[in-house]
Amino acid sequence: MADALAPCARIGILGGGQLGRMLALSAARLGLDVVIFDPEPGCPASRVAVETITAAYDDLDAVAKFAASVDAVTYEFENVPAATAAAAAEHAPLRPGALALDVAQDRLTEKTFLNEHDAPTVAFRAVDTLEDLHTAISELGLPAILKTRRFGYDGKGQAVVREMSDAEDAFVAMNGQPAILEAFADFTMELSIIAARGLDGEVAAYPLSENRHSGGILRESFAPAEISEELSNRAFAMAASVLKALDYVGVMGMELFALKDGTLLVNEIAPRVHNTGHWTQDACTVCQFEQHIRAVAGWPLGDTTPHSSAQMINLIGHDADGWKHWLKTPNALLHLYGKRETRDGRKMGHVNVLGPLK
Repeated sequence: MADALAPCARIGILGGGQLGRMLALSAARLGLDVVIFDPEPGCPASRVAVETITAAYDDLDAVAKFAASVDAVTYEFENVPAATAAAAAEHAPLRPGALALDVAQDRLTEKTFLNEHDAPTVAFRAVDTLEDLHTAISELGLPAILKTRRFGYDGKGQAVVREMSDAEDAFVAMNGQPAILEAFADFTMELSIIAARGLDGEVAAYPLSENRHSGGILRESFAPAEISEELSNRAFAMAASVLKALDYVGVMGMELFALKDGTLLVNEIAPRVHNTGHWTQDACTVCQFEQHIRAVAGWPLGDTTPHSSAQMINLIGHDADGWKHWLKTPNALLHLYGKRETRDGRKMGHVNVLGPLK
């Protein structure tokens, strides 16, 4: 393939957390070397990579040297600063490109973009003042969810507004940051699709997973989800449309709401490998991490057909203390992230429990 990297090429990853770690492990199996860029010394990915550059993301000289030392650059989190992405792109192909970051980093931009590209979302309004919030509530109704436009994840940066009397407290909770009010989605199921687009424009997707959250954090995913073929096809069409519009290269996660009336709405996209795709590590021949590396390297995408069903269980905080239990559990495969400090709410690992396909 034109522009395909050769084995032994170097792929740079901005970010050294668990996603970067699992990407590096997949790259190594394919004979590709990974260089990690992360501000944290001894970050999880650094211990499985061929080289690590420890510097701040706003150290653009260090970013430039990093990018100049590799053949392609990708990232493991969507809040890579725009200047960092731009500096890297001057010296190596950035895959996915900066447009994906720009869209995903701002909830208002993201939802506007999605609706313009055949991927409908809940109704929403921009909120910059308390008056804006009151107006938005009158237009969207209650309950609704107020979220910061940028930097919220795992339930952070958001507040549920159930009554008009909640509005002021919710607005104060945004700490003066630009916000967005989203209409409440009366969903029956939370779903996600993990889709990839290659350098040649080929699109491939895994079967959807059903996801269960608690406290704003993903706890479990079940895959393949028990849904109709028609719903699955609609999800694929949405993902393919967005990937094409972004001229995307790599794996993308798209979170979805299935409503009672059969409507399918996009909650958000993540321009990276995704927690709800971890089940693919053990239930598919080619997992999401290898798929992303293949795309970034300009290689053909792999088969997304599962050979098993899977229940993915996140190990949050001290859940990971029970690692010995999972080693003794039949059909369970344990993945620990190598994080040296256990904290409440921190993702420490996950388990995939395999079963037969239904």
